[in-house]
Amino acid sequence: MTTRRTFVSSATLLASVTALPPAMAQDAAQPAKQPDFLFVQTANSMSFDKGSSKLTLHGVSPVTVFFSDRPERIAGNMKTSAFIPFWSQGKDSFLSDPPNADISILEGKELRQVIAVLKAPELKGGDLSYTVQILEGDMPARGAEVSVFIDVIGMPMTPVSYAGAARRSYRRAVIR
Repeated sequence: MTTRRTFVSSATLLASVTALPPAMAQDAAQPAKQPDFLFVQTANSMSFDKGSSKLTLHGVSPVTVFFSDRPERIAGNMKTSAFIPFWSQGKDSFLSDPPNADISILEGKELRQVIAVLKAPELKGGDLSYTVQILEGDMPARGAEVSVFIDVIGMPMTPVSYAGAARRSYRRAVIR
């Protein structure tokens, strides 16, 4: 089973080994700071059941994109089905400390953003459901062109940085 710890450790090791020139290879033996990873999931549409707090992403991409903040600048993708096990048991899992997400929904030319905590993912065919705890904003019953920006800042394997914490205050998209 792929855990977040295994994924982050593997990605960091791969990036540090392939990115360093041979002269700096001996520095790779020193423990490196774990990068802050963010994940992005996209879907054709969404629905939200307010009674059960269930958000369903319809036509979700089979690929979840991930990237890190500076200075590492690691980027890649993974199967969305491989992302779900991050909610497995253990102290470093999303089960013990669920991530926050910015759920961005296009409504015509308007962008609606909802900040929520993601819990209990279920992938069934092309639909991905989360139980959500809304922290900010108003989730519509239906929407199209959805992007979910999953921020794991402050998780056990992603050290809190000032840049990461400050990112929340200005991370508001503008459509032009």
